[in-house]
Amino acid sequence: MCDDVAMRRFGFVYNPTNDLAQEAWDEAAGWCAANGVECWGHAAEDVAAVRSALPGTEVLISFGGDGTFLRAASSVAGTTTPLLGVNLGKIGFLARAEAFQIEPTLDALHAKRWTTQPRMALRATIHHGDGRTEQLDALNDVVVARGRLPRVLRLDVAVGESHLATYIADGVIVSSPTGSTGYSFSAGGPILEPTSRNLIVTPIAAYLATLRSVTVSATQTVTCTVVQGEDAVVSIDGWIDQPLKIGDRVSVTEAEQPINFVELQGAAPFWDLVRQKVDLLPR
Repeated sequence: MCDDVAMRRFGFVYNPTNDLAQEAWDEAAGWCAANGVECWGHAAEDVAAVRSALPGTEVLISFGGDGTFLRAASSVAGTTTPLLGVNLGKIGFLARAEAFQIEPTLDALHAKRWTTQPRMALRATIHHGDGRTEQLDALNDVVVARGRLPRVLRLDVAVGESHLATYIADGVIVSSPTGSTGYSFSAGGPILEPTSRNLIVTPIAAYLATLRSVTVSATQTVTCTVVQGEDAVVSIDGWIDQPLKIGDRVSVTEAEQPINFVELQGAAPFWDLVRQKVDLLPR
């Protein structure tokens, strides 16, 4: 829960290609000026600038769709700065406020009518065949998939020391509970309570696969190895892509530190939100 110190500094990120996002940032900056709140704003994709401005910021607010929110999440990963999404997109599963609620939302933040809700994040470790390793964090999902070429991959998937399956597929998604409403859901995976702690493993368009989406404990490590496929990539939250070669492995675990969401008082419960958002999906 936020403390009793008055809110002094808000940060904003937005999609600079979205006119509505620019208008939202202008409206928010005007509200802050009128209410004596220091503020700053950057394009969500400028992660370095956002990270440099975070110290002393009580809350980071995202103006845009889920893509903008995920870029903001990468900026606060490893910090305690809470994140709130204002949806300017079509569906916006990650947002907890809508475009017409900007001023009431800022009023609620300023009046401390909110709590923080920790959400499990993911840590992806990429093991290259030449011995190099890379680590990247994700909020929603880590996806090993084919790249530009329309050719399926052969992927070995293990849970801990156990071999789960060998998939001939377009790819495999390893999702967090928060990400269960995203790509994993589109590929046939379940929706989980976002405050739970699990890893969801879902193949993408798997050929003759009898084992579909599975959910495992967050204490496990899910490892995906590229056995066959010349154009594989690992995608982090849908916007950071790294090429993979045959023999490369991607291990996914729970990240050491969660990402804190802002939960506004009086906000709709998660399952009500799911019902409302699903009703907006095209049929």
